[in-house]
Parts: sequence; structure tokens; C-alpha cells
Amino acid sequence: MTSEQSGHTVVLVTGSMRSGTSSLAGSLKHLGWHVPQPEVPASERNAKGHFEPRWVIEFHKRLMRGALVRPSDGSPRALERVEQYAADHGLEAEVADWLATQEEPAVVVKDPHAAWLLPVWRAAAERAGRDLRILTALRHPAEVVGSQDRTWGEGRRTDAERRVKETSNTAAWLNVALVTEAGSRGARRAFIRYDDLLVDWRTALGRVSRQLDLGLDLEGDHGLDEFLDPGMRRSQLTWDDIVLPDWLRDLSEETWQQLGVLVDDPAADAVPERLAEIRRHYDAHYAEAVAVSLDEARHRERRGTAAGAAKIRGRLRAERARRQAAEARLGEGQRTKRLLGQIFGRSRSGNRDATSS
Repeated sequence: MTSEQSGHTVVLVTGSMRSGTSSLAGSLKHLGWHVPQPEVPASERNAKGHFEPRWVIEFHKRLMRGALVRPSDGSPRALERVEQYAADHGLEAEVADWLATQEEPAVVVKDPHAAWLLPVWRAAAERAGRDLRILTALRHPAEVVGSQDRTWGEGRRTDAERRVKETSNTAAWLNVALVTEAGSRGARRAFIRYDDLLVDWRTALGRVSRQLDLGLDLEGDHGLDEFLDPGMRRSQLTWDDIVLPDWLRDLSEETWQQLGVLVDDPAADAVPERLAEIRRHYDAHYAEAVAVSLDEARHRERRGTAAGAAKIRGRLRAERARRQAAEARLGEGQRTKRLLGQIFGRSRSGNRDATSS
């Protein structure tokens, strides 16, 4: 049975962390699409809900731990590690088996981790007879970085620590964006900006519905006017608010602009070619950054080793001094004991002489 014959459509919602994937999946649920149960419950950082099937989240977390890859990972080799782990552990069959259990005709599966495994999801859906559509949430990288800092680090980092984290988070946004676009090429796909969804959900989801042939019912309210509160977009940082290397800012901004083209035309011919060029530039800059970082790390290791050795020598000297002091006190005590013995010995001898006379 082919996916076209199955009548079972699965929309896989993905995108970088903090890019509006929960709002997007929640919108589809409000419009009647089924989120496989049980769901991950709402939390402080997503009070209105995550709309994530628990099985999918646990599956991807197991994958990420096994492949030693972070959900937001800037390493160009992260995808290679994920793909190797997936192949070694038969994850395509595992996803296919799970998809086959989803009997609802319209299913939405949301997980930002899925960006790393799009080819596996595509193959698994075909294997399970499910028609997979890929829907990617987009949010400007400066806003994503700001939202991540607000959620996980606000008030707990120094300026130096924040700069390091903002650089690594921007690099991760760029890497994940490139992985997501490349992994969805050739698939039925759509891209949607988070702010478009919040400002005018009917227009934004109407475009997605046409591109993915979802037949969404956009008449009426469906509770989305209340659910999609523009106040949810609390992070509205720009590049002026973040200190980054020029090359990273420029590549990220151009990637954002290119992905914007895909919002209107997911099959735009020129975009994949340009993003492939950006990938080559990013990989080269990342390799240079790694080389510099490794050199600094070696210097720190040597400095740390020297400092550690000096600390150990200091501890040995202090221990030796304590031992010598203890020995001196012991020697003094023994001399005192001998002297007292001599004094008491003479005293007893004098007493015996007096008694004898």
C-alpha cells in the first residue's frame, strides 16, 4: 500500500529550539489534527502545552544521547554521527512500526529533535504506508538566541559567559537550519514564520494548507485567536543586541533570508544551491574556530597542569613541615620524659640511702 492510498497523513513539525514549534503544533491540534497520546504535559516554559507525543520525544532523546549530539548542535559532523547511530541501531524500522500504530487519518507529530532525522522519518513513513509532510517553523536567529537565554540562562551568566553562549547558540541555529532544509529537499514541505503565525494565523496557515494539501478548515475561530497570543513572542532581540563574529552573523542572516524565500515557494530552485554554498563557508569557519579553540585548550591544560603540580608541591611541603614539627614535638617530649626519669630516679635513690642510714 502506498502512502497516497493509505489516507493517513502525518505532518512532522520541526525547527530549531524556541522557534514556535509548540505554537504551530498546537494550532493544528485546535484545527482538528490528532497528537498521538500520551503527550508531554505543559510546563513553566511552555504553559499552553508542548503538543509532543511522549514516545517521539523519548525516542529522539535516546538517539541524541547515543550519537553524542545536542538538540541544538553547531558541529558540522553532528548529522554524520546521528545518521551512523540510526543506521547501526535500525531506527528506521522502529519509527515505521510506531507510525503504523497511528490509525487517525490526520496526525501531527512535533519535535525539534526530528530535524536531525528527516531522511529516516521519510523512509519510515513510506515503509509504514503513511503520507509524510514536513512543516518547519522559522524564527529569526537573534530572537531564538534571546528566547533560549531567557528560558535557560537569564540572570545566571556573566557577560563573558553570555557572549560565549550566544555565539554557540547562533552557530547551532545556523547548523540546524541548514540540516533541516537539506533533509527536507524532495519531500512535500512547507516553512512558516513564527511571527506570521502570531500576527495573522489564517493567512499563514492558509498558505501552509495549500502547499501541503492539508485542507485545513480556517473558517471560524477554533480557539486560535486566544491560543495564539502575540504576547507569547517575548524575545524580540536583533543583531544589535548580540555580540558575534561578523562571519557568523552574516551567514546566519543570509540563511534567514533564503529560508524566507521558501516560505512563499518551498521548491524555489536557487535556494538549495545558495544554502549549500553557505554550508561550505560555515564548515570552513567552524574548522578554523575549532583549531583556535584546541590551541587555547592545550595552553589552558598546560597551565592547569603546571598550576596543579605547583599546588601538589605546596601540599607536600606543608605536609613535610607538619611532619617535621610533629617529630620535633615528639623528640622534645622524649627528652622531657628522660629528664623527668632521671630526676625521679635520683630522688628515689636518695630516699633509699636515707632509709638505710
